[in-house]
Amino acid sequence: MRKDEVLSWLDGQHEAMIELLRDAVNIDSGSYNKAGVDAVGKVFEDHLARSGIPCQRVPDDTFGDCIRAVVSGTGRGENRPVVLMGHRDTVFPDGTAAERPFRIDGDRAYGPGVADMKAGLVINTFVLEAFARAGGAPIPLVSLYTSDEEIASPSSRPVIENEARGARAVLNAEPGRPSGNLVKQRKGACFMEVEILGKPAHSGANHEQGASAIEALARKITRMHALTNYESGTTVNVGLIKAGSSVNTVAPHAWAAIDVRFKTIEAMNEVRARIDDILQHEDVPETSARVLRQRLFLPLVPTPDSEALFKFYAEGARELGFEVDAEFTGGSADSGFTAAVGAPTLCATGPVGGKAHTAEEYLEVRTLVPRAKALALTIMRIAG
Repeated sequence: MRKDEVLSWLDGQHEAMIELLRDAVNIDSGSYNKAGVDAVGKVFEDHLARSGIPCQRVPDDTFGDCIRAVVSGTGRGENRPVVLMGHRDTVFPDGTAAERPFRIDGDRAYGPGVADMKAGLVINTFVLEAFARAGGAPIPLVSLYTSDEEIASPSSRPVIENEARGARAVLNAEPGRPSGNLVKQRKGACFMEVEILGKPAHSGANHEQGASAIEALARKITRMHALTNYESGTTVNVGLIKAGSSVNTVAPHAWAAIDVRFKTIEAMNEVRARIDDILQHEDVPETSARVLRQRLFLPLVPTPDSEALFKFYAEGARELGFEVDAEFTGGSADSGFTAAVGAPTLCATGPVGGKAHTAEEYLEVRTLVPRAKALALTIMRIAG
């Protein structure tokens, strides 16, 4: 494997990257659209197959299948792989791809999931192909194409953690920040759905016989929001509520969706314990609360190993003629899972983009090839 061969081949792949990205973006792949997420997976599988790169699917009955692609290593020493990672699902409803398909306007590409994070999967794919064409990678490569990150990876998390436990490093191709920076730290997140049960009564004739689930929820919301501490980075936000049966009935039920963010595992455990206490407290007599479901992202916390990994990337970028730094973001990602099992992890190695999760989401198309080359150089530096 020769460095100049890998980089030279990637230099000529801009248009091919655009074509693969167009094919992936023009398929609806919301997290709950298994058929769409699997169809995006087939786009990448077919591309990899043409390069002789083997793939396997980890099937799932509810969400999209996880896909695992492998390029063997050529070295005789370290056999622990570098894991490249990215998700195929988006936050957008079915029909979005037809309403606003992939397009390029000037230096930017637009479309659902164009930056978050189908472009990251594209450069991961082309880096795999570059090493495969050069006779193999200097260290084994495993690339994961996961299916449900936007809803906290309920099916993909075990697959991700299994790969990360044996990995020398994990490079997660979330979009590069609008600044061009990578991400060294992310908040974790807990998404909760809570049900409050009360006691119905006619609000005029028998008000005293009722127990309002709405009042109980309101009191709990006030107490939960008071847990927000900007200094520590912990925030609690009740973002959705549904309640009641009619205006003239004491509300027998209420429902809320809660977003909890935190910087560390310790902060997560603390805020969750305090929320549990709030939910268990009977704010209004004869009412009760229970958690219906919850999903969890772990925080990405910097370590000396992840700082060394960033240094490898920054050195490669500098060799290619651009500078990067690493920053903090409040958004959560699968990189928190890999870091938590001990794998040195670097996040936002994908091409630069912005306004994710909106109709204005964009990708800086000129960053496709340079970020792919920087990723390849990082792998080479990890191999030593």
